[in-house]
Amino acid sequence: MNDRMARLIARLAETAPGLRVETGWGALGQYAYDASNYRVPPQAVAFPRAADDVVAVLRACRETGVAVTARGGGTSMAGNAVGPGVVLDFSRYMNRILHIDPAAGTARVQAGVVLDALQSATALHGLAFGPDPSSHSRCTLGGMIGNDACGNRSVRHGRTSSHIEALEIVTADGVRAVADRAGLHPVDPTDAERVARLEADVRSLIGDNLAPIRTELGRIPRQVSGYQLHHLLPENGFDMARALVGTEGSCAVVTAATVRLVATAPASALLTLGYDDVVDAAEDVPEILRWNPTAVEGMDEAIVATMRARRGPDSVTGLPEGRAWLYVELDGDDEATVNARAAELLDVLKAQGRMTGGRVVPSAAERRSLWRVREDGAGLAARLVDGGEAWPGWEDSAVAPEDLAGYLRDFRKLLDSHGLTGVMYGHFGAGCVHVRIDFDLATDPGRAAARRFLQEAAALVVAHGGTLSGEHGDGRARGELLEVMYSHRMIGAFAAFKKVFDPEGLLNPGVIVAPAPLDADLALHQIQPLATEFTFPHDEDGFAGAARRCVGVGRCRSDAGGVMCPSYRATGEENDSTRGRARMLQEMVRGETVQDGWRSTEVKDALDLCLSCKACSSDCPVGVDMATYKAEFLHHHYKGRLRPRSHYSLGWLPLTSALAGYAARPLNALLRGPAGRLLARLGGVTTKRRIPAFASRRALRRVLRNTQTGEPAKALLFVDSFTRAFRPEVAGAASRVLADAGIPCTAEDGLCCGLTWVSTGQLSVARRIMERTVVHLDNGDERPIIVAEPSCAAALKRDVPELLGTDAARRVADRVHTFTGALTDLAAADWTPPELPGGVVLQTHCHEYATFKGSRPADLLRRLGVGKVDEAEGCCGLAGNFGFEEQHYDTSMAVADLALKPRLDAIEETTRTVVADGFSCATQIDHLAGDRGVRAMHLAELLDPAAEHLTETS
Repeated sequence: MNDRMARLIARLAETAPGLRVETGWGALGQYAYDASNYRVPPQAVAFPRAADDVVAVLRACRETGVAVTARGGGTSMAGNAVGPGVVLDFSRYMNRILHIDPAAGTARVQAGVVLDALQSATALHGLAFGPDPSSHSRCTLGGMIGNDACGNRSVRHGRTSSHIEALEIVTADGVRAVADRAGLHPVDPTDAERVARLEADVRSLIGDNLAPIRTELGRIPRQVSGYQLHHLLPENGFDMARALVGTEGSCAVVTAATVRLVATAPASALLTLGYDDVVDAAEDVPEILRWNPTAVEGMDEAIVATMRARRGPDSVTGLPEGRAWLYVELDGDDEATVNARAAELLDVLKAQGRMTGGRVVPSAAERRSLWRVREDGAGLAARLVDGGEAWPGWEDSAVAPEDLAGYLRDFRKLLDSHGLTGVMYGHFGAGCVHVRIDFDLATDPGRAAARRFLQEAAALVVAHGGTLSGEHGDGRARGELLEVMYSHRMIGAFAAFKKVFDPEGLLNPGVIVAPAPLDADLALHQIQPLATEFTFPHDEDGFAGAARRCVGVGRCRSDAGGVMCPSYRATGEENDSTRGRARMLQEMVRGETVQDGWRSTEVKDALDLCLSCKACSSDCPVGVDMATYKAEFLHHHYKGRLRPRSHYSLGWLPLTSALAGYAARPLNALLRGPAGRLLARLGGVTTKRRIPAFASRRALRRVLRNTQTGEPAKALLFVDSFTRAFRPEVAGAASRVLADAGIPCTAEDGLCCGLTWVSTGQLSVARRIMERTVVHLDNGDERPIIVAEPSCAAALKRDVPELLGTDAARRVADRVHTFTGALTDLAAADWTPPELPGGVVLQTHCHEYATFKGSRPADLLRRLGVGKVDEAEGCCGLAGNFGFEEQHYDTSMAVADLALKPRLDAIEETTRTVVADGFSCATQIDHLAGDRGVRAMHLAELLDPAAEHLTETS
């Protein structure tokens, strides 16, 4: 920490004693990035709780000459949310909805409120905030105001600026004011003179520049580039609130806003339209706009192919044939009228002759699935199914909608002339194109080539009457190019506007005014390959390429939807998000701020609360697999060193549990007493949980002996370590169910997938265990391998081939099925299960959710006749060894509180069967509700034809 920062921190300790300020590299490394191409390490990160904290920071920064950058969800694609001084993270604490006035149709919110939180609150009143960016699950209102964000329904609702009534701001010198549609007003009457002088200076500036403001600004709906000074024209009423929207935090810091809400329509319909390419799709946009749609969204085939590869073929359904698609949403007062209009529009477009197909999507679930494909576009386009990488930088240009087809046609020619490929998607109804391009930003020649392309692209969009940015802002990516779009006089007016508010240039420097070069501070760099245990077969640069998958879109910071990221949902800390961890790994690979590589304590701390649930490998649009990265890191971090005690007590569980089976009864008695608590403490295991009882070897032999049917075996039942040691009855039930379903099995006992050694980073041992298992299974037998324990099935399916990297390992992996998968894919067509309960509570194991995408237990239960499946969408919190480790118990329980515990608590009111195939999930359920007689059943036990009548609280 330099002297200037030391003075600033000392000053803040005096003026804002409760303010949390982080200066360690663990935080600074994560906040050096947003979702753009840039890396700008800050010197401190502050987490304000109130406007007074913001005042204190800005005053201290002005006194010491330190820059300030305001930040919401950190999802900016243009480099608007990174800066070299103090970063203010509003999302952590200043995230309250202060007031909703349904009668007036307004809401007052703090800057860190996530859009989805506002939408959920206003939906109770039949209202919504109109702009809805694809990042709605994690973007904040402050960030939307900074960029003047739009979203999927912008053809109806336009930009954020159209929905702002007032902004509560703090100026660069620490003065609180309110900007509204009539000017600027002080919060503290003692600041009246300062605020009046500021407003007078702005009025004088506007008066001196009426002609360029009237002729150059506000020409097309999506003209976000530069400052929106036309809102200050006399004919527009000197609307200071709207003028400050889109300034990217470079003129004032927004702490709260009063926003206008819109009424939600009672009914809507979604059409999906297929085309040969995006140009054909764009040609139909003018006709579609005549029908007053709420949304007209476009995307090309690369995004759909990547989604299907990452989440399974059923993750995208309902699209007609084509290589590009439009989503068109219509709304109205009743469903019948809306559907009739949709059908009529479909007929009109068919007559136009450009569509390859089209349909109205009838199912709400199918509509949600389709919208998710579009919303994940930025991430899906970043790392495609073929392994190619694509980057932002020219991801936000816009033209008038009627000129979109001509612009796209010329833009593709420009890409071809530079030997570049772009993946296109975006808000076609508003003329806004998002495109990620396969730039080489890691080498000097590649950066020079990107600069040439961007300069020509800027000239092209201007020639089409368009704008460099349509909703993401200019940031560091396009600030330098504003001189291509605007006259020198207009550029001068922008600079003068900023100087009125921020004379020292301390607010978000390097964007819009006096911009940094577009190729400065780029995050990509040439790296030296790292020697690793995992092969990382899908990443060209191995571990470094795997860590680089994270591009910052931040889906892991969502509070709902999918499973990722349970630790972030429990703590709310960037450090505990998948993105935060990936950024620390990128810093480690870079070797500048994190200089001790695999031995880094900062990286270890960031990985500490990762539950290794693997949900990110499926939910993350770019397929980050933090569980694998953590295992690799722990292997190197502890190589040749003493490990945490739990790595021995829990990591070696398959071996110790096998030995325990020979003396299970006396050992279980011992573990239930004081000696058990002592052993738990010695092993780094929490004493707040009961240690599961070990099963005897005799019990396993008896179960397996009783499952023999005499029929030729069509499959192998892999008896994993958890089933063998703790619940051999599941092996028996699985064998009987599979036989009943036409898949008689022979049991394979005594083998191990190596999972516990992987999750604790003991990869050399895991390799030996896996090699032995693969040699035994890859013996010319091609029968399916069915595994009752989902985590072990996932290890055989993914960890084994990616750690061993052999053809034999891949052959074994190709044969692996979960129990659910076997019944879904292999059961006889005429199989009928026994009578099932009308409803169940289901906890799906995270590894099954992430690895076996095409066969979900919930889908199977519904297909088999269970009417109501109440699935706890999220991690159970135990996560193998994680929840048993003493230091992780509280986080484990906090994760359980998110989804599983509320459903178990509700069992008292609506009694249902509880199903959990994962041993750790079942153990967590026993811990949470076992004292009420609630026991989780394996799906095999539920379907067991030999089972007695099921009680409702099974």
